[in-house]
Amino acid sequence: MLEKLSQSSGNILGYKAIGKIAKDDYTALTADVEALLQQEDELCLLLDLEEAEGAKIDAWGADFKFGREYRKKIAKLAIVGDKKRQEWMTALIDSFYAREAEFFAVEAREAAWEWLQS
Repeated sequence: MLEKLSQSSGNILGYKAIGKIAKDDYTALTADVEALLQQEDELCLLLDLEEAEGAKIDAWGADFKFGREYRKKIAKLAIVGDKKRQEWMTALIDSFYAREAEFFAVEAREAAWEWLQS
């Protein structure tokens, strides 16, 4: 499940992933991104993966499609997490999901928001 965070404002969207991400989560995320892109040329995205447990198989295709469609419109992607694999994943997805991506440890969550605003 993706839960939209209250700190989302302007051209910045933030989400907390809880449990396993499913295809329907990408449907909701895509709708929010599309709505924001009606008002903005580009956006920044924060994904808090502290409570994430991976993705269901049905989400893999939606994930690939999302990256392919929006990577040029996402200026910055901040990944917040507490696992080494999430940090490693951020380095791999840098150019596929956004023009720039950074990993932030859970205790640096506020720094992630600040980075997106800069």
